[in-house]
Amino acid sequence: MPQSRGRTLLAAAARGALCGLAGVAVMTAGEKVEQALTKRPNSYIPARTLLTLLGQQPGDSQKPVVWNHVMHWGTGAILGSLRGIWAVTGIRGPLAHAKHAVVRLAFDQTLENATGAGAPPTSWPRQEQLVDVAHKALYAMATGLAADRWIKPVLESRRGTVSH
Repeated sequence: MPQSRGRTLLAAAARGALCGLAGVAVMTAGEKVEQALTKRPNSYIPARTLLTLLGQQPGDSQKPVVWNHVMHWGTGAILGSLRGIWAVTGIRGPLAHAKHAVVRLAFDQTLENATGAGAPPTSWPRQEQLVDVAHKALYAMATGLAADRWIKPVLESRRGTVSH
């Protein structure tokens, strides 16, 4: 008996979350290589963002490693769920990877700026902007490749392919 649309979407979201965790693992490895080459220190803005969302007021000198991991991996899983839903509904391939990178960047920047934990990227040094985009693009590509391989587009619709 075929699954309902809702169950299929839920299963794709769950698989997408796992793909997002794989994407975070790839992104983290890339970050560590980049940091070894550039000597750029770890950022704790993700942790400070999460703690602020939870009602705390972390200072700029705080380096809450565990909360950094919770935010880093949690965001990857949540946005991986979205990518899983895209894959099952036919939003796939390189264009989907690029769009997912934009979603990841927008999600992070929205929360960081809404909480006051981070500054708008336009105020960052150009090199920092490039590094952030590169890491988020790596996350999106790894997540998308995994999702597109593991999740078949069984809910891809052909409705609405014309303007009328």
